[in-house]
Amino acid sequence: MSATKSSTPRTPFGGAAKGATNTQVFLFDKENYRWMLIGLGVIFLSFFLMSGGKAPSPDQFNYDEIYSFRRITLAPVLLLIGFGIEAYAIMKRPKSNDTTKEV
Repeated sequence: MSATKSSTPRTPFGGAAKGATNTQVFLFDKENYRWMLIGLGVIFLSFFLMSGGKAPSPDQFNYDEIYSFRRITLAPVLLLIGFGIEAYAIMKRPKSNDTTKEV
């Protein structure tokens, strides 16, 4: 028995070959990526605010520098906000360019 071949060329993974015309639909649009970059910026800012606190001598411990408001409260809150922005960027539906809607 021989298998019949389709007239449209296919790739090994079942997709259409280069000559075929397909419209590609992206999962995210430009606005989603913009929100993702904003979220990453907020996350990097929070890690930057958490950094530091090195003492000039290992024998010294500066309690106020290590346990400051910036490192204990502000940076973790900004980190959670950054993760929230990332979740929003992933879950946000892209705007449809199609003006006709099928019912």
